[in-house]
Amino acid sequence: MLLAYCTTKAQFTLSGQLRTRTEVRNGLGNLVLKGSKPAVFTSQRTRLNFGYKWDRLTFGVAVQDVRVWGQDASSISNADGNRLMLHEGWADLTLFNVADTTIKAKGIDLMSLKVGRQELIYDDVRLIGNLDWLQQARRHDMALMKTVHKGWQIDIGYAFNQNTDAFGYTGTGYVPSNVPAYVKNSLGTLVPTPAGMLPMATAGSASNNSSKTGAPVWMNPPTTNGGNQDYKSFASLYISKKIKQTKFSALFFNDNFGKYKLDSAGSDATGYVYGRRFVSSGASDAFNYKGTNQRYTYGLMINQTIGNASGFGKIAFQGAFYAQSGKNRDGVKMKEAYHYALSATYQKGKISVTPGYEFLSGNDATTATDEKFDPLYGTPHRHWGYMDYFYVGTGSPAGGLKNPYLKVKYTGTALTAGVDFHLFSIDKNMKKADGSFIGKDLGNELDFLLNYNMNKFTNIELGYSIMNATGSMAIAKGQATTDAAAANYRKTGNWFYAMLRFTPDFFYTKPVAIKQ
Repeated sequence: MLLAYCTTKAQFTLSGQLRTRTEVRNGLGNLVLKGSKPAVFTSQRTRLNFGYKWDRLTFGVAVQDVRVWGQDASSISNADGNRLMLHEGWADLTLFNVADTTIKAKGIDLMSLKVGRQELIYDDVRLIGNLDWLQQARRHDMALMKTVHKGWQIDIGYAFNQNTDAFGYTGTGYVPSNVPAYVKNSLGTLVPTPAGMLPMATAGSASNNSSKTGAPVWMNPPTTNGGNQDYKSFASLYISKKIKQTKFSALFFNDNFGKYKLDSAGSDATGYVYGRRFVSSGASDAFNYKGTNQRYTYGLMINQTIGNASGFGKIAFQGAFYAQSGKNRDGVKMKEAYHYALSATYQKGKISVTPGYEFLSGNDATTATDEKFDPLYGTPHRHWGYMDYFYVGTGSPAGGLKNPYLKVKYTGTALTAGVDFHLFSIDKNMKKADGSFIGKDLGNELDFLLNYNMNKFTNIELGYSIMNATGSMAIAKGQATTDAAAANYRKTGNWFYAMLRFTPDFFYTKPVAIKQ
């Protein structure tokens, strides 16, 4: 009797994801004021992935809906908003394929052009990642030429953003897609944000009146989290090569930000909205909105593994160095902005231990150049503490970051457990309102994580984190400018979450044994 197995070769794929995350926040991302109560809520991401594959064409669509439970009434109206969106929609056309004899073009092992809205992920999502931890995740509208030849991977990407294709729209000015729809004008009246403009208010707060000397009002600050569509265009180059147990990867990323001028809309009688104008206000507006501030990020990462986990043990080394030059979003020249990371993971059986060190340069309070490294469009949650105090939507210290850490992890068949310890301090001096410097030590963070695969399509994850901050944290994060104001904030933050993840494959069928 012989047994054979048959499986269905599917050209269509259809899978889903329902991810709920219940959180208890009491100091996540930023310190909270003394006397404040914990926030409790459940958010949900529902995603449907559809794919089709032919010999020379792959097609993918990911539609997702993100909501907080109770955010909508049980019977909603159009005014409640629409959170259903296209997360991904792309086509990947094969141009060269050495394994396909029907393609006459030769000389390259594999080359394809992927066009459309898509995730972009490189290495350990340090600088370029899909930010999957965030329910909204991250995607780019772009074209990506992908090449694999003799073990080399070479990707060339390009994106060009625009706000509208309306008739009568002229020029190529672009307003970052992170601007609130309504703001307070100089008289405190809530008005629609003028077209083509990023509004400004005192301290950049939407709750303050518009101010000529204020800071930009964003829905999310243009950090690695909220700044996804802050750029007008970008060009990228990623190259990697693996030689035995060593992988080299190089990244070049040129993101360009639209130039702007200070402007206002309104009158003395109705009030003014002050802001940065990115799009021409009319024929009499001679400002060059076509111009961009060009920033360059470049660097190298090396991963090397020696040993074997079942023998003496396996050691995985990682080293990375990246630098930035050119001009930042506001046209300020970047100088000596850099980031490096070193780590070594020792694994023996199911236990691994990782000591490491991260450094991101910051701005010196006495210089006019921008020396602060911006970790681009990656996934900060994975690298600088799970409580998201750094390089996410709550902003990060202007003085940069130093982060030695130690991570211990157990990886079983279905269960994974880990604990991480981080120390945080700033790189450069930061000043208080009185001109004195703050202490550089920011505090430490302890993260506990438990992850269990209940079955092929169901996973549960539990997390608990504690932030023990110093008096410098609130000032470094821009929450306070004096010691007296900083003393109003708690120095300890806590965060707990429970996440359920369901990922069904609707075309999945178990292999069937056939008797012959």
